[in-house]
Amino acid sequence: MPGYVALLRAVNVGGASTIRMESLSALLTQLGYRRVRTLLQSGNVVFEAGSQGGEALERQLERAVETKLGVRTDVLVRSSSEWDSIIARNPFPNQAREEPSRLVVTALKEPPQDTGWRALRTAIRGPEVTAGAGREAYIVYPNGQGRSKLTINVIERALGTRGTSRNWNTVLRVREALGG
Repeated sequence: MPGYVALLRAVNVGGASTIRMESLSALLTQLGYRRVRTLLQSGNVVFEAGSQGGEALERQLERAVETKLGVRTDVLVRSSSEWDSIIARNPFPNQAREEPSRLVVTALKEPPQDTGWRALRTAIRGPEVTAGAGREAYIVYPNGQGRSKLTINVIERALGTRGTSRNWNTVLRVREALGG
């Protein structure tokens, strides 16, 4: 069975949209997915499913999380092979090696247009550096994300699509959980 990761947007951040990872794991198991495992407390869940595809899984999980757990949020799904590609396409290998907590991958709902990538580069007001590939944005936060003005809201507005970010350490932990 193919492996997938589901990334829930903006859960368990600042006390809003709280989901217990045990509840999320139980929900996916009830939906019939296999080998369900959550990572950290920020809405990362790895599982095996039939070959229904990422978009169908996203829709099903968004509905289930809202109806069963009471949280309305975006769910972004990537297959194991897509996750491998995210890692392989990383345009910032030095940052991944030297400062992995300052390299972030933002998984996006839709691939942005070229104008969106240009708008993102224009929106940067600090030392951040970004590159885009398909449905992922790679962002280096040299001074950390905490005080950066390049927030997820700015990113989404520039790119014209919703997303959720994970630092490189988490990206690698997901890869490990997927069996890589």
